[in-house]
Amino acid sequence: MQNLKKQLEKLPFYNTAVLPYHYAQSVVSGLVYKFPGRKLHVIGVTGTNGKSTTCFMIWQMLNHSGRKAGLMTTIAWGVDKIKPELNHMTTSDSFTLNRRIREIADSGAEYLVLEITSHALAEFRILNIPIEIAVFTNLTHEHLDYHKTIAKYRAAKGKLIRKADFSILNADDSSCGYYQKIAKDYTTYGIKKGRNRAENIKLSPSGVKYSLGDIKITTNLPGEFNVYNSLAAALVGQKLGLTNQEISSGIKSLESVEGRMTIIDEGQPFKVIVDYAHAPDALEKVFSSLGNHRGRIISVHGGAGRRDPSTRPIRGEILAKYSDIVIITEDDSRDEDPDLIAAGFIEGATKAGKTLNQNLFIELNREKAIEQALDLAKKDDVILILGKGHEKTILRADGPHPFEDIKVAQKILQKKFSKP
Repeated sequence: MQNLKKQLEKLPFYNTAVLPYHYAQSVVSGLVYKFPGRKLHVIGVTGTNGKSTTCFMIWQMLNHSGRKAGLMTTIAWGVDKIKPELNHMTTSDSFTLNRRIREIADSGAEYLVLEITSHALAEFRILNIPIEIAVFTNLTHEHLDYHKTIAKYRAAKGKLIRKADFSILNADDSSCGYYQKIAKDYTTYGIKKGRNRAENIKLSPSGVKYSLGDIKITTNLPGEFNVYNSLAAALVGQKLGLTNQEISSGIKSLESVEGRMTIIDEGQPFKVIVDYAHAPDALEKVFSSLGNHRGRIISVHGGAGRRDPSTRPIRGEILAKYSDIVIITEDDSRDEDPDLIAAGFIEGATKAGKTLNQNLFIELNREKAIEQALDLAKKDDVILILGKGHEKTILRADGPHPFEDIKVAQKILQKKFSKP
């Protein structure tokens, strides 16, 4: 049955054909779990990049201020004690989604911070979930294997904006104008544009600092993209009536987000960072967040099977442009040939000037690829392990296998740098 489903999914009209099924599933799941979303103030966060981190910032800010909030993201879900999300799915299927929301509502939570994908919106998964506040982070090239065009991708995310009572929109993103026209009510944020702008920005390897009007924002997460993420979170706080102090201290209290610019430190003389970045724009932002560094950049990355192949040469070119050494490896290849996936990356990397077996390598065993990067590293180098971040498994043709970039890197480093 599973093999039949995989074959059917390859049909060009499959996604449209199954929409009535998804709609029915959403209606039935709402009835079964008694529409639990109606018992909560739901904040929905959508966008290509930054969704999970923004969700964590909002969730942490609300709980830190004494409001009880639930969380459902790519990484984890829960209320006080969050549980890892083991499925490679950001917004769960309708039955799982409503069951978990019922559990969150029954725990006494007042708020729910929900990460929402374009797939979930297209497939009616949040049909019966009222959205009080929607956050739009950005929109870049991704998921065109599913949506086919950027316009359809943008429109799918627009379903959340149309549904929400109030929207918080990134004015520095080119799609902001489109969403302004369809929002019931909204405000905007940004660095260059927007009603609410970050000023006096200071970036450092340990985080960012800036001012939002009278609010002084400090995050423990580096990168200009975390200015945007925290701006959105702060505006959610303002809309919900939190004080400036509650917003500031709440955002600052978030120490890290698993698999998002996670630094691995086992005493090695070089820096190792694990990040979930896999879309072209997200990769660009990871590299730009590094700032000045003394050593080389060595990147480990690969592409998922049955996902938009058009991004593979683009990502290969980005990796080659910003890295001194590139190692192409496996990601969730599923039932697609890993060699064919890697070929797309090699095409882009060689176009950008990298030479195979000199500063461009193919190692399709991900653990060996990580080990190769760590063996090549010298003092002051930066190793970037990109694409899987927090994930606990890797999906191959025969199914899921336990695999965590963070734990694999830690294990190798501990072996290499353990004291006798």
